[in-house]
Amino acid sequence: MFGDPPSGMSQGPAEPESEEREWRFSVDEVGPEAEPDPPEPDPIEPESITFEHAVFVGLGIALTIGIILTGL
Repeated sequence: MFGDPPSGMSQGPAEPESEEREWRFSVDEVGPEAEPDPPEPDPIEPESITFEHAVFVGLGIALTIGIILTGL
């Protein structure tokens, strides 16, 4: 009575059927030598400013200032 667990409850994690458990990863996959250093990304070179880009940046600034001023 007192030593029996309530029905539907387990005593702990389920034991694997075999006594030997296999490793999921080898030491080479998780150690410091697991992955080489990531390659260096190519540097981003700035391009020249075009008229079209400058117009849209100016329009965005003007709209932002207009929204802020109308909200005050």
